[in-house]
Amino acid sequence: MPRVFEWNGYKFFFFSNEGIPLEPCHIHVRKGGNIAKYWIIPHVLLDSSWGMSPKELNDIEKKVLENRDLILEKWNEFFNR
Repeated sequence: MPRVFEWNGYKFFFFSNEGIPLEPCHIHVRKGGNIAKYWIIPHVLLDSSWGMSPKELNDIEKKVLENRDLILEKWNEFFNR
């Protein structure tokens, strides 16, 4: 499970097996037992969440937007794209 970065206790990561065929670039975010998934391509968009408040999701989305290039770089590096 490659970790991309952490922020305020949230872990931003993707799984090493992201589906067959490989799903488009996205990031999972976890804090405790709560989790969310954001698509990165073609633009940042919340896919799903469990246990996170709307405020948390908005704050996380801002952080994903700020780090979009890093997420894309790590995704492409890991999956040899």
